[in-house]
Amino acid sequence: MTEHHSDSTDIQSAPAVTQVAVVQHNAGIDVEANLSKLELLSSQAASEGAQLVSWPEAFAYLGRHDGKKEILETLEDGGPILKRCQDLARKLNCQLLLGGFHEAIPEDPDRCYNTSVYLDESGSIRASYRKIHLFDVSIPNGPQLMESRQTAPGEKAVCVETPMGRVGLTICYDVRFPALYQRLAAMGAVAMTVPSAFTATTGAAHWHTLLRARAIETQSYVIAPAQHGAHSANRASFGHSLIVDPWGKVIAELPEGDGYVIAGVDSDEVHRIRREVPSLANQRPIG
Repeated sequence: MTEHHSDSTDIQSAPAVTQVAVVQHNAGIDVEANLSKLELLSSQAASEGAQLVSWPEAFAYLGRHDGKKEILETLEDGGPILKRCQDLARKLNCQLLLGGFHEAIPEDPDRCYNTSVYLDESGSIRASYRKIHLFDVSIPNGPQLMESRQTAPGEKAVCVETPMGRVGLTICYDVRFPALYQRLAAMGAVAMTVPSAFTATTGAAHWHTLLRARAIETQSYVIAPAQHGAHSANRASFGHSLIVDPWGKVIAELPEGDGYVIAGVDSDEVHRIRREVPSLANQRPIG
């Protein structure tokens, strides 16, 4: 069931507010089914006023690496997945965040980048960010994942200029590393995107706390579209796609199921909070 949230009062009093949708779905190994579901949900969100539609990590394919290797594409030349996403952005006349794009590495065909790609309304790539922190964990009676076996790490923090202001791009496991978000705030970001396929085990324990902490520490909006539900016998995602405001309040959330929620991102609210509680300005170097 599709749910949505918006605040018409904010829209009337602050025309500069950008309506942002976080889309939640359950990806598997069927690329066509995954993209068709995302196109449907994104079209519905755009029809309800979303100007930025954001998708989760691993949006087109979530499964074994052998299958993933067959769909890898470069951003320079593109391929059927990227071109389909660009066509959708143009059709909907909205910005589109491809939360976790499987980007080919021509010189290393056995690995890929986990890349967040920001498209504008014309379908042009405005920015891309390669996930820096890779999910290598072994939790007793929980996830056993080694992302670095198939994925190469990125090296650079990335912001993108958007109508809502500068937006910092991150992916999933990055949320456990606050220095990255401090860096993005120092680069001028007023919002951070955290597309994810957060595991059910770690999500239940940490998802809300980590996202709210990153929002509070950086006094920024956090935009977190997520995967949900079981993907295979051994992997399930937590869901709870959400948007957090710069005061740390969850202003939109979809706990489970395919769907989306919409909330307004207001850069004036970011600047007001940063003036009233100037914690970013008050930071001092630590020797």
